[in-house]
Amino acid sequence: MKAHRLRVTFTRGEDLKYITHLDLMRFWERALRRADVPVAYSEGFSPHAQISLAAPLPVGTTSDGELMDVFLERPMTPAAVIRAVGAQLPPAIEIRSVEEVGLALPSLQADVRFAEYDVDVAAAPAEAQTAVERFLAAEQVPWEHRREAETRSYDIRAMVEDITVSEATPSTARLKMRLRNDNNGSGRADQVVAALGLGIPSRVHRTRLLLAGTSPAREAWRARGRFAT
Repeated sequence: MKAHRLRVTFTRGEDLKYITHLDLMRFWERALRRADVPVAYSEGFSPHAQISLAAPLPVGTTSDGELMDVFLERPMTPAAVIRAVGAQLPPAIEIRSVEEVGLALPSLQADVRFAEYDVDVAAAPAEAQTAVERFLAAEQVPWEHRREAETRSYDIRAMVEDITVSEATPSTARLKMRLRNDNNGSGRADQVVAALGLGIPSRVHRTRLLLAGTSPAREAWRARGRFAT
């Protein structure tokens, strides 16, 4: 029985950037169990922990702002969860905040609208700026994504809300991307870089996920790593 719902913001560092979405779900289920958090389980022949991640993080990507909802059988304070679960986590995973949310709110997966990334590419900032301006000025950018035997064709421009360019080093540009991530499609940072003609990114880091009705001030608070108590 679900009696309480907590929303966890956490990081994923370099040492765990190559684990899959399924592996991450299993990791959290084990960590919560070891911490004696009273997680609610589904009914039926094969009960599973009632936890959900907002959006899969591509393999090879690090993050500062992953979101997870945990449903509990009985209330537990955010501060107690941070203390108990934090002791079970490796250095590559850190809880940034925990807050109580209503049971009746939409699921995290249904509520995500955008994902923001910092992406480093081996290109001079001026070169990257030219490529970005050309891309953003286009009404459509046809794109094909091949995965095993399947080829998907779509307009990759429609996946991009905005891109800005800054200098990481004189020969490396940092692209700050806001990509769509909703029921109609999810942009991938590495594919956007390929569509820009800038090769393979040397670093892809998700900085935050934006939900429907997100307050910029609230997200800035979350990004600074303030803990709910």
